[in-house]
Order: sequence, then C-alpha cells, then structure tokens
Amino acid sequence: MARYTGSVCRLCRRENLKLYLKGDRCYSDKCAFERRSYPPGQHGKGRSKYSDYAIQLREKQKVKRIYGVLEKQFRLYFEKADRMKGITGDNLLLLLERRMDNMVFRLGFASSRSEARQLVRHGHFLVNGRRVNIPSYLISQEETIEVREKSKKIPRIVESLEAVARRGVPHWLELDDKKMTGKVVLLPSREDLTMPIKEQLIVELYSK
Repeated sequence: MARYTGSVCRLCRRENLKLYLKGDRCYSDKCAFERRSYPPGQHGKGRSKYSDYAIQLREKQKVKRIYGVLEKQFRLYFEKADRMKGITGDNLLLLLERRMDNMVFRLGFASSRSEARQLVRHGHFLVNGRRVNIPSYLISQEETIEVREKSKKIPRIVESLEAVARRGVPHWLELDDKKMTGKVVLLPSREDLTMPIKEQLIVELYSK
C-alpha cells in the first residue's frame, strides 16, 4: 500500500501551516515548524509567488495531509461530495471529518490521525459494540466508539487520554475518559472546523 514515509514535519513546512501530524511533539518547543516556518529545500526561503493553479494545488495537498488521505481516495471523496445535496466543498470536509480514524483522534484516543489509523487497523475499537478496523469507515450521528476491553491498557491510548485536556474534545462529541467511550452527539457543521481551509479552491481545481 502506498504511503508517505518521510519526515512529516516537512509537510507542515511545505503547507506553511502546523498540521499537528506528530501528536505531542507539535505542542512542544521541538516542533520543526516553530523553528523553521518556511518551505523545505534549498530555495525554501526564496519562494514567494505562486500561480492560481499552484495555490489551488497547495490547498488540496494541505487537506489531504491533514486527514492522511491519498490522491485516489481523496478524489472519490470529492466525487461523492459533488453528488450530495448542498455545497460541494463543505460536503467534502464533513465526509473527511466523519472518518473513523479522524473521530478516534478527535475523541483523544490517539495523539495524531496517523496513530489513530494504525490503532483502528489493529482492531482496538468498537462502533456500537461491533469491531471496526477500517479507518475510512464513516461514523454517523448517535454512534458510539469505545476501546475494546483487551485494549484499555495500551500505553499509547492511556497516555493520549491523559493529554486530551490540552487539545480538547469538539462539542459535537461526548467523551467518557473513565469508560474509554465516546459518542457522536451530532455531526459537525462547516463552522465547527477551525483549521484555515479554503475548500472552494479544491472545488475549482477539480472542476477544470
């Protein structure tokens, strides 16, 4: 399976935005973006002008990297969002937010989306009492996500829950850190997503 194996800190620098791809390290003074907030490479500091196409491409790459989705899958999400009622850009972001790995991260069971994806793949979570090991599974309103009984002592999950106060849990989710369960109280709206994303640029890119 294709996946990025390089330094994820370079991705934050490339997009000129802290994407929080390394969990706790992103909140510390060791964060590479805080020390070198310019694009990587020999000419990183000298890049200033971008074409309209480059700006649209960078926006698409940014969203792909935030949610850890590859190009083919991202395109399928866009096509699905385009078929749905409403604004295509908003639909795209809300579909990505509903991913199982993203919900696990949002609830604080993992310190990053990549860690959440690995934990989901290894079958450490139940959705409404049923084991789900597909990171792209779309969570619906009122569904409950819980850590399997055998997985409740995994250090990575325990440590992430202990640090959840720093990151916070979105208001559309409800977390019981003692029982290690979370519930989707309601699905998020576009206004609830605070990352600086210009989804209209992605729509324009794919509409060419």
